Amino acid sequence: MSPEKFQMFRNRLTKVYRHIGKQARRQGITCYRIYDHDLPEFALCIERYGDNLYLAEYKRKFEMAEAEHEAWLEATIELICEVLEMPVDNVYIKERQRKPGRLGQYQRVSAEGANFIVEEAGLKFKVNLSDYLDTGLFLDHRITRGMVRDEASGKRVLNLFCYTGSFSVYAAAGNAAQVTSVDLSKTYLQWAEENMRLNSFFDEKKHHYIHADVKQYLDTLPPASFDLVIMDPPTFSNSKRMKDFLDIQRDHAGLLNKTLRALTPGGVIYFSTNYRKFELDREQIHASEIKDITRATTPFDFEGKLFRYCFKLKK
Repeated sequence: MSPEKFQMFRNRLTKVYRHIGKQARRQGITCYRIYDHDLPEFALCIERYGDNLYLAEYKRKFEMAEAEHEAWLEATIELICEVLEMPVDNVYIKERQRKPGRLGQYQRVSAEGANFIVEEAGLKFKVNLSDYLDTGLFLDHRITRGMVRDEASGKRVLNLFCYTGSFSVYAAAGNAAQVTSVDLSKTYLQWAEENMRLNSFFDEKKHHYIHADVKQYLDTLPPASFDLVIMDPPTFSNSKRMKDFLDIQRDHAGLLNKTLRALTPGGVIYFSTNYRKFELDREQIHASEIKDITRATTPFDFEGKLFRYCFKLKK
């Protein structure tokens, strides 16, 4: 790749980091997105988690030969470390599948078991920068989590498709009367429990972790059993442990109506989806009020780059 292209990348990265880094420091935020595929030749996402950098490489239309790709990646990492003033040892990269450990001096970037404790809004979370598709903390929901904390006091909170339980931690921090976290993955439920323990919120009497398929679980709930619900489902899921596959465009109205049945009058659902072509079927949903809060929940480091929708529904 030409030196001019690298210079363009350097200029772009310097500019966005100056802008985003300044806002992050002003707000006391230590986990944020810096760069996301701004230039087609540098198909990367760069996120900062405290003292570490997480790089994820996107699949591109035009593949490079392996040796060319390695040379490009080494030069790119070097440039990123220079601009962001980050030691190479603190860089973790999700690389597309290639032969492991062929990065010379950048061996550490693909290390396994890269678990770290990071802070957000005075709360602690475990992130993993090496072993999973996602790090364990969805940075784009920082504002939504804050809304949940502000509303959780004295409420019975249900976190569906809870993933690593960051919404559960925020709800507990907001003095929720109880928090129930539901997921089909035992790994993620355990991680959610760990996050609660990290913040001294673990309490078997108040907070529950339920290993279940959300579709089936919702059928078991009596009316008015929760006051506040978070639902951030995958776009599509056909896990072997599910009775039926999940397609969020097809299924969202049914899921939301089942959830509304389990809510107390005036209860609230925060519903989010990453499906880019998503269309909310307002006619079919039995809510008294539906508000699109996508813009209101878009953090500064995702402006103009956020491909998810977020809605607040009231019973």
